[in-house]
Amino acid sequence: MSDGSGEPAAEAPPATGRGVRIVVEYCKPCGFESAYLELANAVKEEYPDVEIESRLGGTGAFEIEINGQLVFSKLENGGFPYEKDLIEAIRRASNGEPLEKITKSRPPCVIL
Repeated sequence: MSDGSGEPAAEAPPATGRGVRIVVEYCKPCGFESAYLELANAVKEEYPDVEIESRLGGTGAFEIEINGQLVFSKLENGGFPYEKDLIEAIRRASNGEPLEKITKSRPPCVIL
């Protein structure tokens, strides 16, 4: 395929997350705000156009919805999501692919 200049057409730009809306509901008294901020920063770095919102949730909550679909639940999994799994879910959402629930999680705390 050509763009008219005789050169091959440029590949489509990488997905920026436009049209993807994420809601993270978390327990602030549990100290989960830092986990939310860390995750939000990683998401924005990878997908600058993603809309990400936080809501205060119940005790122990760290729930993530993408475009209204629950994709991760700390209440179900007992830990926090791996960033790479959330980034993959956002990629799928931005490409219009079906979302799958994230079932792997990292432990909620680390003992040093």
